[in-house]
Parts: sequence; C-alpha cells; structure tokens
Amino acid sequence: MDKAKADLRWGVGKRLEFIEFRLFWEGRVNRSDLMEQFGISVNQASADLNRYIALAPNNMAYDKSARTYVRTPEFKAHFSEPDASKYLAQLRSVADGILEREDVWIAELLPFASAPTPVRGVKPVTLRSVVGAIRRSEAIEVKYQSLSRPEPQWRWIAPHAIAFDGFRWHTRAFCLTDECFKDFLFSRILKLRGSCESEASPEDDRDWHSEVTLEIGPHPGLSETQAKVIALDYGMRGGRAKIKVRRALLYYALRRLGLDTDPEARQPQDQQIVLLNREAIVADHR
Repeated sequence: MDKAKADLRWGVGKRLEFIEFRLFWEGRVNRSDLMEQFGISVNQASADLNRYIALAPNNMAYDKSARTYVRTPEFKAHFSEPDASKYLAQLRSVADGILEREDVWIAELLPFASAPTPVRGVKPVTLRSVVGAIRRSEAIEVKYQSLSRPEPQWRWIAPHAIAFDGFRWHTRAFCLTDECFKDFLFSRILKLRGSCESEASPEDDRDWHSEVTLEIGPHPGLSETQAKVIALDYGMRGGRAKIKVRRALLYYALRRLGLDTDPEARQPQDQQIVLLNREAIVADHR
C-alpha cells in the first residue's frame, strides 16, 4: 500500500484514496463523484478511474444499468486501509460544525447526533501566541485566572506542548512563578503581554515525557455475558486491555474513564470497568 502511494503525485494519490473510500463505504463510485469532490474535469475523472483500475483491477466493475462502478467481492484496499474511527470522525466533525458538508468524503450523511459538550472559548490570538512561543522556545506573560486564587494573576509561562483532556484544550508549560511544569487552560488565559527567551527545557518535564499503562477489565460485579460485551466495547483480550497515557495526562484519563473513584461507589452497570493495576498507578502517581 505504501509503495503504491509513494509512486504517485499527492493530488492523484488523494483522488485514488477517495475512489477506494467510496468503494469500501458506499459500494460505488463514478466520474461525477470525483468531479464534485475535487473540481476536476470529465477527462481527469475518467483518467483517475482508469488509473485505479490499472492498479487494482479486481476491486471494481462497471455496472451498465446503474452507470457506475461498483465494489467487487474481491475488493482489497490498496491505497487507504479502511478505518472506522476516521469515518465516524467525519460524521462528528460535520455535526459539530468543524467541517463543511462538502469537505467530507461520505456520499450520504447518516442521521447523527452527539451528546453536547460545553463550548470552551479558545481565542485565536491566544492560541497563535502559544503556538508561536512553542516554536520559538519563548516564554510569554499571561493574565491567568486559576481556581486557587480569587483574582487573575499575571505570570510568565514557557509553553512547550498542547494537550486535550477530552473536554478542554490546554498548554503544558513551565510556570516561572511557581517554578514547575503545569497545565494552563486556554480559556482561562485572559490577556497576553510580552515575550522573552526561555531557559526552561521541555526535556525537564518528566511527567510529559514518561508514560504509565492503565490495565482495565470488566467490573467483577457484572454477569459473564455482560462482561463479554464490555470486553468487546473496549477491545479487551483475555479480560483486560492496556491503555498508555502520558503521566501528565493521567488525572484527566482516570477521570474521563470513571476510574478516579472507588469502583464500589457505583453500580457495576454504571461503572462497567475497573482499574486492575490501581495500586501500582496510585503508587506511581504520588
């Protein structure tokens, strides 16, 4: 697959990936699909379809009655491995307003909805300043509202990474005020003023550069069949699954998975999974 893609120009390669995407997920593709998605001519669309047939002759056949190419039983991906998470991500991105309808490769969008999450206000100028500071290895002065203080405070931070905890975006930075690496939510950076060279080294952020492994399993209070379903939900093998996470994001990962509290505090049907190596994780996190 990689060799076939490497021998093609980027534009041609993307159109061949599109053909394969439509064949796998929709079962069909034609010239008008390519013309609408990429704004190309009839001749170019025909050339792309012929090129795909030459490279993957057993993947599609022309249906004269439907006037379209259809997926064959012998179909095998050559240019883009089918990925359910990417398909679902396109659905969600359209529903959340991140992508426009014409920007996704799905022919007909299915009815879709997601549980709403609060909008976290990230100002473009704030994000631009943090991104620039990371790239230039600089410190920036920010007016930050933490929940440990009643009023916002000006402080110098030296950001070196950006992270998402499942709900909110923040920057990982060395705080020159507290002299340690911390997380700063973008939405709580109220103002910015000034920048300077930073002597803080991202390599010293041990929690960011080290990982811990969470071992999860079905809640022991579930029935055998319930436990099997949970194992499928989380891709478990042998009754357990391993999830690697940066130590700096451990708190957020435990909270998002519902593993930050005593599993006995909730009903098995609500808790569903437990942390099998809780003692090791707790000891490591002290």
